[in-house]
Amino acid sequence: MAKTLTPPSKEKIMTHYILVHGAWEGAWSWNETRPTLEQNGHKVTAVALPGSPENEQSLSQVTMNSYVQTVVDALNQAEGQVKLVGHSLAGAIISQAAEQVPDKIEKLYYVAAFLLENGDSILEAMQRDPDGEFLPELTFAEDQSYATASETTWRSKAFHDVTEKDIQSALSYIKDLPQATEPFVSKVAVTDENFGRLPKVYIRTSLDKMVSPTLQDEMLGNWKVEHIHTLEAGHFPTLSLPKQLAELLL
Repeated sequence: MAKTLTPPSKEKIMTHYILVHGAWEGAWSWNETRPTLEQNGHKVTAVALPGSPENEQSLSQVTMNSYVQTVVDALNQAEGQVKLVGHSLAGAIISQAAEQVPDKIEKLYYVAAFLLENGDSILEAMQRDPDGEFLPELTFAEDQSYATASETTWRSKAFHDVTEKDIQSALSYIKDLPQATEPFVSKVAVTDENFGRLPKVYIRTSLDKMVSPTLQDEMLGNWKVEHIHTLEAGHFPTLSLPKQLAELLL
């Protein structure tokens, strides 16, 4: 009797994406991006970092260590490996989370994000960005513990390619919100052995005024990056081009 061969399943393998937002933001930042990932059958977790609207903490509790630990906890709670995505400041967070639990990560994705060398800091990278327009417009507290940005700055330096509806929505979360500065001055701690060996994808934003294309290109020289994509977007493709961003993550 002839043996019947069962064809291989064409069912997609579900991926778990963990999305990490940047400074001043929250899990809300991914609201327009995550539906495309979920509609393709994938699981999505949007992390709410300490100090964000969904995870309110005192400024003293908002540190790079607390950010990294929050992401490490999310990774440890996930079944199997995940694709870890970081936007902006979260680049430094996901790098250090990957350093701690590299075996939990299938791939790292940097969206206009800080891909820093060991010992570098976000503030130092921003200070050497020749085309960065956001940092000079920040208002710092007297004790330098936090910074705020005006609505004018958000509109002209961050949301210049975002629809008015989405600008209003974002401003409802971030307008006058203080951002702790400790995560900006904290030195990144990563090694070739752990973080360095993981596959990385970088999504450049060619209209970015916060983390300029010049700085992004500099950071791309810090580590081996498997794939580099470019979106014609400002610093928040999560708001201006969410579907195109999701398609690159897919």
